Amino acid sequence: MSEIVLRVRNLTKRFVVHNVDGRTVDGLRGVDLDVGAGEHVALAGTSGAGKSSLLKCVYRTYLPTTGTVELQTSTGQRIDLAGLADHELVALRGRELGYVSQFLHAPPRRSPFDIVTRAAASRGLPRFEAREVAADALRRLHLDEALWDVYANVLSGGERQRVNLAAGTVSPPRLLLLDEPVSALDPANREAALDVIGDLTRHGVAVLSVFHDLEAMSLLADRVVLMSDGRVAESGDPSTILPVLTGAAR
Repeated sequence: MSEIVLRVRNLTKRFVVHNVDGRTVDGLRGVDLDVGAGEHVALAGTSGAGKSSLLKCVYRTYLPTTGTVELQTSTGQRIDLAGLADHELVALRGRELGYVSQFLHAPPRRSPFDIVTRAAASRGLPRFEAREVAADALRRLHLDEALWDVYANVLSGGERQRVNLAAGTVSPPRLLLLDEPVSALDPANREAALDVIGDLTRHGVAVLSVFHDLEAMSLLADRVVLMSDGRVAESGDPSTILPVLTGAAR
């Protein structure tokens, strides 16, 4: 394997259900996972298996209960995201760590072009260059230029999803987390989005994703990790793991 960008060890996440007598639910149970530079690892499994919880623990939307989430930065430094101070984490996200969900959570009165330009600038690009790469990203994802300067909250679901993907992939970070990034797209725009995602690994980006679309996984993933009950149940080539998923769905 190429150099390890993400190393997860013995990761657990316990949720407290405050409105049901404070009982606890184990979302992740001792997960171990590696993702190399230029590798796309797709997480698979049924609803509640722990896929999105794992992504959110890596991005630190959720604070892990125990375990380590080690990121190797572009300077070669290894940082445990699970123990990082909040202000350090925010700075690191701009440069090294990206997250694309199926929903665009845009600040009010921001245009698609502004959102993507700011994302590029947060990764260290000068303003003029950030504008250029933002325009290229929006064109690659087929967003009509007439929509670039409107408020993002008036866009359709599919348009918002393309803006979200453009912001996540423009001047891409060292590690990119994808949570159902093409779920709202029509076939033509889905194909454009998959091309953009495929280019990431060819340029050395480490990608950890969740897709319910098995065809997308087969096209993009180098490795599929099957999760069950908060654990890694199986890991291997898509040609080995995807038939297991297809059989389970019958």
